[in-house]
Amino acid sequence: MRRTELAFWIAVAVVLAGLTVPWFLWGSATVVAGLPVWLWWHVGWMGLASIVFWRFAQRAWGIGIESTGDDGSGGKRLDRPDRAREPRTGGDSP
Repeated sequence: MRRTELAFWIAVAVVLAGLTVPWFLWGSATVVAGLPVWLWWHVGWMGLASIVFWRFAQRAWGIGIESTGDDGSGGKRLDRPDRAREPRTGGDSP
């Protein structure tokens, strides 16, 4: 399960990084609402990347760096406790 999740997030990162620069729009002089279409691409891509990063931070932060040694942790994540058990006290989340 963790390996497939790790592979998924690696693939997402590669796609996000690969399509950051809109190579297919180079040389295009198309203008939408007074701005070049490549600029709209960057605005939209930054919005998408921020949503994906937020989702990654909520679900998979620390994936791939868990301890796998025989330290008694049973392969559990050591970077933070289970979020379901954390009390919600309000304020900013870490």
